[in-house]
Amino acid sequence: MTASPSLTRRALISAGSATVVGAGALALAACSSPAPSGSGSRSGTSTGAKIAAGTEVAKVADIPVGGTKSAKIGDAPVLLSQITAGTVMCFSAICPHQGCTVGAAAKEFDCPCHGSQFNAETGAVLNGPAQTGLTAIPVKVSGDSVVIA
Repeated sequence: MTASPSLTRRALISAGSATVVGAGALALAACSSPAPSGSGSRSGTSTGAKIAAGTEVAKVADIPVGGTKSAKIGDAPVLLSQITAGTVMCFSAICPHQGCTVGAAAKEFDCPCHGSQFNAETGAVLNGPAQTGLTAIPVKVSGDSVVIA
């Protein structure tokens, strides 16, 4: 009968270190941003579908001046902000961090999943974990409506 070798301190520390490194890598991968879809859509909608120019997004009167509003283009959620009277910006409401639907707040856009905040005028990240801003959707004011440019 052969005796089994005893576990040395060095072997225990090596095995423990490998376990910690592996668990850390797994946790990091789980929290990282998904790869971009590369849809190439100018609309920035979650479906990647191109939206025809002139498609109405909202009525200008429904977006408070200096405020924000949530809307939809087809099935795609979008966020609108009226910076000054008649100057409207539109962004995809899909968070670039993990794909959650971002909501309109008083002066910014907030992601309910991980707390990212975005500037309502530019879509830029104010607070992470998102690393990139919201995708802008080109719009213009036509009469009393906000339409796809």
